[in-house]
Amino acid sequence: MNRWGSIAALGLVGVIALTGCGRTDGGSTATSGEAIDDKPATGEITIWAMGNEGEVLDELAGKFEDENPDVTINVTAVPWDSAHDRIATSIAGGETPDISMLGTTWVGEFAATGALEPTPEGLVDESSFFEGSWGTAVVDDVAYGVPWYVDSRVLYYRTDLAEAAGVEAPTTWDEYKAFALALKDGGATSGVSLPPGGFDSWQYVAPLAWQAGGDILNEDGTEFTFDTPEWAEAFEFYKSFFDEGASEAVRLEGGEIEQKFIDGSVGSFFSGPFHVGLLREQGGPDFAEKFAVAQVPGADTRTSFTGGGNLAVFGDSENRDASWKFVRWLSQPETQLEWYDISTDLPSVQAAFEDPIFADDPYLSVFAEQLADSKAPPAIPTWAQVSAVIDQELEKVTRGDQTVDAALKAIQQQAETIGTGN
Repeated sequence: MNRWGSIAALGLVGVIALTGCGRTDGGSTATSGEAIDDKPATGEITIWAMGNEGEVLDELAGKFEDENPDVTINVTAVPWDSAHDRIATSIAGGETPDISMLGTTWVGEFAATGALEPTPEGLVDESSFFEGSWGTAVVDDVAYGVPWYVDSRVLYYRTDLAEAAGVEAPTTWDEYKAFALALKDGGATSGVSLPPGGFDSWQYVAPLAWQAGGDILNEDGTEFTFDTPEWAEAFEFYKSFFDEGASEAVRLEGGEIEQKFIDGSVGSFFSGPFHVGLLREQGGPDFAEKFAVAQVPGADTRTSFTGGGNLAVFGDSENRDASWKFVRWLSQPETQLEWYDISTDLPSVQAAFEDPIFADDPYLSVFAEQLADSKAPPAIPTWAQVSAVIDQELEKVTRGDQTVDAALKAIQQQAETIGTGN
């Protein structure tokens, strides 16, 4: 997935946000939208969905139309690489769809424009979602939309290489380092494949800071907290994998990581659920016996990164109630199970994971466990800019061009200059 906030789009949205759309003169916002009824949906609904979701949503939408004969769902598939800018432009021009899928890190940015309607009162049960996932829809204690599907990172590892090296899936930082070095000593070029900074590498180091007890913002969400002992511990630990040769300082892109894992050059890596199918397909029928997944190793906790896709309704929707009814229907456990069958997207509703398709699967059940201890970055409008700074400074650290202390001071200073956007 490409970076979610191009400079042009961020500038455009920033201008929109300054207008204070949807806010009262006192600057307050609604805590929830007006409740909707349980009558069948009617009229036309337009929805934008990205990537694979946009290609296959029609199949699921047809079932909603069967249950609501007087409604028509019009799905527009939008490529991920143009989605952010397209949504920003539609907001600026007042030509938004009724519903749009949003990357989880976009919610704060677009909510700040006033274009998104707060989630109606009683639409869904907040507690039915994974806590970390629900948090991606909440900005300043107000929910904008609901999580549609979830994603989290777990550890993929070669069981045959681990057995030969005499190690098991790690649970702590010490075990993790020993595990990676043992796989390296056993013949892997990288005991664990980690990006040496650059695009979205913050997704690998932020969980380490969370595991060490740190966070991105202070408790009241007003100040960044990068220049702290917890972030220093996370950066130092991450850097040590490159210093000690446990990970090659080479960024592997999609396609490369699978092949190097299959041929044994990479002993382990972190990724989401989509890699299970890819490895089974590309590795052949016998390869499924050679790899497994495990929850991420940790320090104080075993917290992982959580992502996915959310659904939001725009305030100027011409069919507001029907749009929210469709979102509510998509959030039902039985619908989420059907959606998994169509898209292989993991459900955002916890109850869906009680189904045997997840509970009895040695891979998917691990993701369910990990989602109970997963976290997302704060839903602030400026996160794309702040995270890009982390990516840049982490790369300087892993290359040995910058000390950890200097890097964190630079991140803190630039983050404070960028601000939270709230």
